[in-house]
Amino acid sequence: MVSLPLLSALFILISLKISVFGSELFLVETIPDELEYSRSIISSQPTFESWIHLLNSANHSIDIASYYWTLFGHDVMNNPPVESIKGKKIFDALINAKEFRSIQTRIVANEDAYYKSSNLDILKRFADIRLLNMTRLQGTGILHTKFIVVDRKDFYIGSANMDWRSLTHVKELGLIIRNNLELADDLMKIFEIYWFLAQDDSIIPSKWPKKFQNRINFTNPLQIESDYENFYTSYLTSSPPRLCPQERTQDIDAILTIIFQADHFIYIAVMDYFPLFKYQKFRSYWPVIDDALRRAAVEKHVEIRLLASQWNHTSPSMHLFLKSLSILNKPKILKGSISVKLFTFPQCPYQSQTIPYSEVNHNKYMVTDKTLYVGTSNWSADYFVFDCGSALILDLIESNRSKLHQEAVDVFIRDWNSEYALNIE
Repeated sequence: MVSLPLLSALFILISLKISVFGSELFLVETIPDELEYSRSIISSQPTFESWIHLLNSANHSIDIASYYWTLFGHDVMNNPPVESIKGKKIFDALINAKEFRSIQTRIVANEDAYYKSSNLDILKRFADIRLLNMTRLQGTGILHTKFIVVDRKDFYIGSANMDWRSLTHVKELGLIIRNNLELADDLMKIFEIYWFLAQDDSIIPSKWPKKFQNRINFTNPLQIESDYENFYTSYLTSSPPRLCPQERTQDIDAILTIIFQADHFIYIAVMDYFPLFKYQKFRSYWPVIDDALRRAAVEKHVEIRLLASQWNHTSPSMHLFLKSLSILNKPKILKGSISVKLFTFPQCPYQSQTIPYSEVNHNKYMVTDKTLYVGTSNWSADYFVFDCGSALILDLIESNRSKLHQEAVDVFIRDWNSEYALNIE
């Protein structure tokens, strides 16, 4: 059962205790060559260039949490395409950081990462590496998060894995935050929890020690003034619940709160959407997000658009759950609406061979009239209850018209209206 401790605080006037001025926030995307948009006025930055710049800017430290590592083309196929070199360049940037600038690098990956490629086996000469085994710690779960923190002040968080395909043939979305010591330090507290638990003899404490505790959360967000036109309150979330100290906002609580607070629209782009425990031996129903979306459409007349992904590995059962949502879009049923589409890639025009596990919209974000949420988890119960994930939330302050928020809306509308977004049949 997922509780909603945050909802009781929604109507309490919160006084902001922490503020930061001068941060830079950028929307970053991987838009594969397979996708051709007829017109785009969106100024998002490419994931590859953003990562290279972030890593090359390091003066002291690089800390990375990532599900797995396949940055070499030959990690996934015998004759990789030439663009796989982008992954090798990220790999080289990490080696150069140690060899030429003596940067301290730490990496936490899921416990099976060594079996998927030789990346970490090579990198262990240049970085401190630990593997997190959630199955040992709690019986099930994986480390699924994806973030990079540089010098404890700049960071990336989003959907992209440490995988050359995430830089070339998988559609990704994330955020780069620069010059924000408070948020970066808060994200490092999540990293330090992973780092601590990735020791062989670790256990999950019943109460997290003070050094892991945070002060920024939903009830005490950070106020960010990136310039004179962009003002936000912001906080980071984490999952699963057992890895959240008392003051950490849980990922699922943030999602439900954002849905609850929306007045006009909710746009969601996520690879998988399942109101159940998908990866457990005995599947059980988990309608937490499903119910929140239906309630928003019925009670608050909110326009809801959900863009899921259709690719070679999509479970057919997802269509059934999506159809049950889209049926509410029939005329005269309610004043709000729930529309559902599937984002489908065209065949790559210049590839003579199939690239495994590619050509998919891997996004994991939500944008409403009030909030931008950028996460690392797919939307099924497992990711929020058992798996390690994280997200960054940016709430608009009052009637502020934020460029970044509008860019996120524009990205969604671009994809929703594109030839690749098909109505669910």
